[in-house]
Amino acid sequence: MHSGLSNLAKAAGFCAMLAMGATAYAASPIPAEKIAVAKASLQRAEQSGAPEFAPVEMAAARDKLGRAEKAIADHDKLAATQLAEQADVDAQLAEATAQRQKAHKAAMEFDANMQVLRQESLRSSTN
Repeated sequence: MHSGLSNLAKAAGFCAMLAMGATAYAASPIPAEKIAVAKASLQRAEQSGAPEFAPVEMAAARDKLGRAEKAIADHDKLAATQLAEQADVDAQLAEATAQRQKAHKAAMEFDANMQVLRQESLRSSTN
């Protein structure tokens, strides 16, 4: 009987630890923090020109952020955390894509201007 009580006490202790862990997880602000990080990344992407240069990536980031916010409202913290992390990555990708596209556009404009200068230089040297 002593062994049975000991096992029962161990099981009760384990259940109490699980309950405390679940309570700590439920009170965790992690999803809200992840959503805030994703929102900041989305804002940086918008300011970098991503709506124009990376519209697909921006749409994905916005969609996942909206789904993360809905998951928070539905008390699905795991889904909210995962979606917020994905939204953050998508927003960072949108920002990087926009920066790359803008740099490429600037390089093309520079090359075009250099070509015009070369042509003008050739014309003036032959005259």
